[in-house]
Amino acid sequence: MNDGDAAPRWAPRVPQWKIRRLYERDAMGIYDDELILDVGYALLARCQSFIAANRATRGEAACPRCGAVIPHRGNKDELLRCECGWKLTWGDYLDTIQHKQLSGAEPVLRLFRDYVDRFPLARSSRDKMLLIDRLIHGFHWYYKTDGPTRPVAINLIEGNLRQVIAFLDTLTYGENSTSELVERKVEWDQLIQTARGWYKAP
Repeated sequence: MNDGDAAPRWAPRVPQWKIRRLYERDAMGIYDDELILDVGYALLARCQSFIAANRATRGEAACPRCGAVIPHRGNKDELLRCECGWKLTWGDYLDTIQHKQLSGAEPVLRLFRDYVDRFPLARSSRDKMLLIDRLIHGFHWYYKTDGPTRPVAINLIEGNLRQVIAFLDTLTYGENSTSELVERKVEWDQLIQTARGWYKAP
Protein backbone atom coordinates (compact mmCIF):
# COMPACT_ATOMS: atom_id res chain seq x y z
CA MET A 1 0.00 0.00 0.00
CA ASN A 2 1.52 3.33 -1.02
CA ASP A 3 0.81 6.82 0.27
CA GLY A 4 -1.83 7.28 -2.40
CA ASP A 5 -4.06 4.63 -0.90
CA ALA A 6 -3.16 4.82 2.80
CA ALA A 7 -6.02 3.85 5.10
CA PRO A 8 -7.44 6.39 7.56
CA ARG A 9 -6.23 6.32 11.16
CA TRP A 10 -8.49 6.99 14.12
CA ALA A 11 -7.59 8.44 17.50
CA PRO A 12 -7.27 5.65 20.09
CA ARG A 13 -9.37 5.28 23.20
CA VAL A 14 -7.86 6.90 26.29
CA PRO A 15 -5.93 4.71 28.79
CA GLN A 16 -7.73 4.10 32.06
CA TRP A 17 -4.71 4.98 34.18
CA LYS A 18 -4.68 8.57 32.95
CA ILE A 19 -8.31 9.12 33.88
CA ARG A 20 -7.86 7.36 37.22
CA ARG A 21 -4.96 9.67 38.08
CA LEU A 22 -7.06 12.68 37.08
CA TYR A 23 -9.81 11.71 39.55
CA GLU A 24 -7.31 10.87 42.28
CA ARG A 25 -5.85 14.35 41.95
CA ASP A 26 -9.30 15.92 41.98
CA ALA A 27 -10.19 13.97 45.14
CA MET A 28 -7.18 15.65 46.78
CA GLY A 29 -8.53 19.05 45.77
CA ILE A 30 -5.89 19.48 43.06
CA TYR A 31 -6.51 20.59 39.50
CA ASP A 32 -3.59 19.13 37.56
CA ASP A 33 -3.64 21.47 34.57
CA GLU A 34 -1.22 19.43 32.47
CA LEU A 35 -3.09 16.18 33.06
CA ILE A 36 -6.49 17.81 32.47
CA LEU A 37 -5.30 19.07 29.09
CA ASP A 38 -3.71 15.73 28.23
CA VAL A 39 -6.86 13.75 29.01
CA GLY A 40 -9.21 16.43 27.70
CA TYR A 41 -7.62 16.70 24.28
CA ALA A 42 -7.16 12.93 23.98
CA LEU A 43 -10.92 12.61 24.53
CA LEU A 44 -11.54 15.41 22.05
CA ALA A 45 -9.49 13.65 19.36
CA ARG A 46 -11.38 10.42 20.04
CA CYS A 47 -14.73 12.23 19.76
CA GLN A 48 -13.64 13.77 16.44
CA SER A 49 -12.68 10.33 15.12
CA PHE A 50 -16.02 8.92 16.27
CA ILE A 51 -17.92 11.72 14.52
CA ALA A 52 -15.91 11.33 11.30
CA ALA A 53 -16.27 7.53 11.30
CA ASN A 54 -20.04 7.80 11.69
CA ARG A 55 -20.23 10.34 8.91
CA ALA A 56 -18.22 7.99 6.71
CA THR A 57 -20.57 5.06 7.33
CA ARG A 58 -23.47 7.31 6.36
CA GLY A 59 -22.04 8.07 2.94
CA GLU A 60 -19.48 10.85 3.45
CA ALA A 61 -15.95 9.57 3.95
CA ALA A 62 -13.17 12.01 4.76
CA CYS A 63 -9.93 11.77 2.82
CA PRO A 64 -7.20 10.93 5.37
CA ARG A 65 -4.68 12.97 3.41
CA CYS A 66 -6.42 16.32 2.87
CA GLY A 67 -9.75 16.01 4.75
CA ALA A 68 -11.99 16.46 1.71
CA VAL A 69 -15.37 14.72 1.96
CA ILE A 70 -15.94 11.95 -0.58
CA PRO A 71 -19.57 10.84 -1.10
CA HIS A 72 -20.15 7.12 -1.65
CA ARG A 73 -23.01 4.62 -1.97
CA GLY A 74 -21.79 2.05 0.54
CA ASN A 75 -20.69 -0.57 -2.00
CA LYS A 76 -17.58 -2.25 -0.60
CA ASP A 77 -16.01 -2.52 -4.06
CA GLU A 78 -16.59 1.18 -4.73
CA LEU A 79 -13.34 3.10 -5.15
CA LEU A 80 -13.16 6.32 -3.19
CA ARG A 81 -11.11 8.90 -5.07
CA CYS A 82 -9.98 12.32 -3.90
CA GLU A 83 -8.72 15.20 -6.02
CA CYS A 84 -5.50 15.18 -3.97
CA GLY A 85 -4.66 11.76 -5.44
CA TRP A 86 -5.70 9.59 -2.50
CA LYS A 87 -7.82 6.52 -3.25
CA LEU A 88 -9.11 3.43 -1.43
CA THR A 89 -12.05 1.06 -1.76
CA TRP A 90 -14.93 1.69 0.62
CA GLY A 91 -14.54 -1.87 1.90
CA ASP A 92 -10.94 -1.23 2.97
CA TYR A 93 -11.97 2.11 4.48
CA LEU A 94 -14.80 0.46 6.41
CA ASP A 95 -12.42 -2.19 7.78
CA THR A 96 -10.62 0.56 9.70
CA ILE A 97 -13.88 1.49 11.47
CA GLN A 98 -15.54 -1.80 12.30
CA HIS A 99 -14.96 -3.41 15.71
CA LYS A 100 -13.22 -0.26 16.97
CA GLN A 101 -16.08 1.20 19.08
CA LEU A 102 -16.55 3.96 16.50
CA SER A 103 -20.31 3.79 15.94
CA GLY A 104 -23.33 5.23 17.71
CA ALA A 105 -26.70 6.89 17.28
CA GLU A 106 -27.49 10.60 17.04
CA PRO A 107 -27.78 11.26 20.82
CA VAL A 108 -24.20 10.08 21.25
CA LEU A 109 -23.04 12.16 18.32
CA ARG A 110 -24.68 15.23 19.85
CA LEU A 111 -22.91 14.61 23.15
CA PHE A 112 -19.56 14.23 21.40
CA ARG A 113 -20.08 17.27 19.18
CA ASP A 114 -20.97 19.35 22.23
CA TYR A 115 -17.75 18.30 23.94
CA VAL A 116 -15.67 19.04 20.82
CA ASP A 117 -17.24 22.52 20.62
CA ARG A 118 -16.99 23.39 24.29
CA PHE A 119 -13.77 21.92 25.64
CA PRO A 120 -11.34 24.17 23.71
CA LEU A 121 -13.32 27.23 24.85
CA ALA A 122 -13.41 26.31 28.55
CA ARG A 123 -11.29 28.80 30.47
CA SER A 124 -10.75 27.27 33.88
CA SER A 125 -9.38 23.87 34.84
CA ARG A 126 -12.56 23.33 36.84
CA ASP A 127 -14.73 23.90 33.77
CA LYS A 128 -12.56 21.53 31.74
CA MET A 129 -12.80 18.87 34.45
CA LEU A 130 -16.59 19.17 34.53
CA LEU A 131 -16.78 18.74 30.75
CA ILE A 132 -14.57 15.64 30.90
CA ASP A 133 -16.71 14.18 33.69
CA ARG A 134 -19.97 14.88 31.89
CA LEU A 135 -18.63 13.26 28.72
CA ILE A 136 -17.32 10.01 30.16
CA HIS A 137 -20.45 9.48 32.27
CA GLY A 138 -22.80 9.82 29.30
CA PHE A 139 -24.99 7.03 27.93
CA HIS A 140 -26.31 5.60 24.72
CA TRP A 141 -30.13 5.91 24.83
CA TYR A 142 -32.83 3.68 23.39
CA TYR A 143 -35.28 5.88 21.51
CA LYS A 144 -38.42 3.79 22.19
CA THR A 145 -38.19 4.06 25.96
CA ASP A 146 -35.89 7.08 26.27
CA GLY A 147 -33.82 4.94 28.60
CA PRO A 148 -30.06 4.45 28.94
CA THR A 149 -28.50 1.38 27.35
CA ARG A 150 -24.72 1.39 27.68
CA PRO A 151 -22.13 3.99 28.72
CA VAL A 152 -20.48 6.04 25.98
CA ALA A 153 -17.23 5.52 27.91
CA ILE A 154 -16.85 2.24 25.99
CA ASN A 155 -16.28 4.41 22.90
CA LEU A 156 -13.79 6.63 24.72
CA ILE A 157 -11.84 4.59 27.28
CA GLU A 158 -9.73 1.46 26.82
CA GLY A 159 -11.28 -1.86 27.85
CA ASN A 160 -14.29 -4.02 27.12
CA LEU A 161 -17.75 -3.07 28.38
CA ARG A 162 -17.42 -4.84 31.73
CA GLN A 163 -13.97 -3.43 32.35
CA VAL A 164 -15.01 0.13 31.53
CA ILE A 165 -18.09 -0.02 33.76
CA ALA A 166 -16.06 -1.47 36.62
CA PHE A 167 -13.47 1.25 36.07
CA LEU A 168 -16.02 4.06 36.25
CA ASP A 169 -17.60 2.47 39.32
CA THR A 170 -14.29 2.62 41.17
CA LEU A 171 -13.05 6.10 40.31
CA THR A 172 -11.75 7.94 43.36
CA TYR A 173 -13.89 10.56 45.08
CA GLY A 174 -13.31 12.33 48.38
CA GLU A 175 -14.40 15.23 50.51
CA ASN A 176 -12.16 17.52 48.45
CA SER A 177 -13.53 16.36 45.08
CA THR A 178 -15.22 18.89 42.84
CA SER A 179 -18.80 18.83 44.13
CA GLU A 180 -20.43 18.44 40.71
CA LEU A 181 -18.37 15.30 40.09
CA VAL A 182 -19.76 13.71 43.24
CA GLU A 183 -23.29 14.67 42.21
CA ARG A 184 -22.83 13.12 38.78
CA LYS A 185 -21.50 9.94 40.38
CA VAL A 186 -24.82 9.58 42.20
CA GLU A 187 -26.67 10.06 38.91
CA TRP A 188 -24.33 7.55 37.24
CA ASP A 189 -25.08 4.93 39.89
CA GLN A 190 -28.80 5.29 39.23
CA LEU A 191 -28.53 5.19 35.43
CA ILE A 192 -26.13 2.28 35.29
CA GLN A 193 -28.56 0.15 37.28
CA THR A 194 -31.22 0.87 34.66
CA ALA A 195 -28.79 0.21 31.82
CA ARG A 196 -27.70 -3.17 33.20
CA GLY A 197 -30.88 -4.67 31.75
CA TRP A 198 -29.32 -4.28 28.29
CA TYR A 199 -26.33 -6.49 28.97
CA LYS A 200 -25.10 -9.11 31.40
CA ALA A 201 -24.12 -7.26 34.55
CA PRO A 202 -20.42 -7.36 35.44
